[in-house]
Amino acid sequence: MKKLLHVQSCSVLLFALLVSRITHSQISLQGQLRTRTEVRDGLGNLAKIGAKPAVFTSQRTSLNFGYKWDRLTFGMNVRDVRVWGQDAASINNADGSKLFVHEAWAEIVLANIADTTIKFKAFDNLSLKVGRQELIYDDVRLIGNLDWLQQGRRFDMALLKAMKKGWQIDLGVAFNQNSDAFGRAGTFYTAGNAPTTVANSKGAYVTIPSDFLPTSGKGGAPVLASPLSTNGQNQMFKSMQMLYLSRKFGQTKFSGLVFKDDFQKYRIDSLGSTANGVVYGRRYDVEGTNSRLTYGAMLTGLVGNASSKLGKIAWQAFAYKQGGKNRDGQDLTAFHYGANFSVQKGKFSFGPGYEVLSGNNTVAPDGKDHRFDPLYGTPHRHWGYMDYFYVGTGAAAGGLANAFLKTKYVANPNLYFTLDFHNFALANDMKNGLDASGGKIARQLGNEFDFIVNYNLNKFTNIELGYSHLSGTNSLEYAKLGTMDKSKHSANWAYLMLNIRPDFFYTKPVAIKQ
Repeated sequence: MKKLLHVQSCSVLLFALLVSRITHSQISLQGQLRTRTEVRDGLGNLAKIGAKPAVFTSQRTSLNFGYKWDRLTFGMNVRDVRVWGQDAASINNADGSKLFVHEAWAEIVLANIADTTIKFKAFDNLSLKVGRQELIYDDVRLIGNLDWLQQGRRFDMALLKAMKKGWQIDLGVAFNQNSDAFGRAGTFYTAGNAPTTVANSKGAYVTIPSDFLPTSGKGGAPVLASPLSTNGQNQMFKSMQMLYLSRKFGQTKFSGLVFKDDFQKYRIDSLGSTANGVVYGRRYDVEGTNSRLTYGAMLTGLVGNASSKLGKIAWQAFAYKQGGKNRDGQDLTAFHYGANFSVQKGKFSFGPGYEVLSGNNTVAPDGKDHRFDPLYGTPHRHWGYMDYFYVGTGAAAGGLANAFLKTKYVANPNLYFTLDFHNFALANDMKNGLDASGGKIARQLGNEFDFIVNYNLNKFTNIELGYSHLSGTNSLEYAKLGTMDKSKHSANWAYLMLNIRPDFFYTKPVAIKQ
């Protein structure tokens, strides 16, 4: 059997190469095996006093196939994500498939100024990319593929991409539905991974209908079968429309983003009765959507070079605003701004930065939501590697002020070290609900240090070792957990990551003897 599988695999590869040569197309096939062993003692949230550290190894296994012809590019990424030992050593059909399609898209060229056979010349380049795809823009602050997470992030959408006199213009749209089943009426969207059954108030398990999302009590947080994504999201958008615009002016790049996501409206409902047991939840059968609009711009630039007297200076400044309605229909007005720079001299670089994500003033609320949501970006890259803010565990209602200093030393082309420092504070006042007098908590949340060693073992293999320490305050505990003096305020996290990315069609260059 093993021999047969080996022969079949070789046959597929040989066939792909043959087709590539005959049709003058380009076929690529890459793999990835990424393991990450972690020791967690307060990652994402402060650990309870007396809690022991968690230790585990997660693994991503991917196969990425690409096909390119004159006017067509096709890409597909099949991915498997698991924790070592979570499955039995031998599985059966009841366990289901362990694979999922991370990406499956096709990009069709509609215009190319260099192609004389295409008569349409309104744009230098114009293409349409359709299907399941990653989105990566700027520094993945608001829109990114979340590659740090083993499962990553992707979108089911259509993306129109244009280039005109140096301007990049991307227009994207998406429309989500739960099913294409016969008999389905309307376009209501249950925006969550609802469990099939849940226990009611009497302890009996109740089957959950397709348009119902159970909550933890009346008006409480949704009860999900699995997390939707990062950023503490409690529901996925029903539809979205986006515009991204960018252009380079010498060493300076301008980029602008307009992103509108629409969330299905719902009503508070229940299943069962008080006498026999009740399940509270959200019923997604209300016409219309709650629409949120995020817009803003970013500037990045370079000055000098690494060997000059002042070194190479890289700088960034940005500002974004959110308005409309939040997911739950509340009026929204929020903002996010920041600036940073780094100076590189030889092998060493360092630089400070400061960012603010607005939040609610819970001491004197005005009935509006002022919490900025960093959309569908990669929070791990910006607000500390210990993932306390805007990741799966959510963020403080008072927002975040992040002052940081980042350093990097490149020992050689295959080895570098980074050390980052963050000081976290609330961006707005938060009421202390544990104080009978109605006081507010201190704004200071804590400090975090992140240290990384990254080494390229060979062309296809990378090893990364990381250690992070967070020193938190009672304000951090209250903002995240609603308690004080119940958790350890010192948190630690360490990991070892092995990333192997073979290119199966790669051939090593052969030196020609003179």
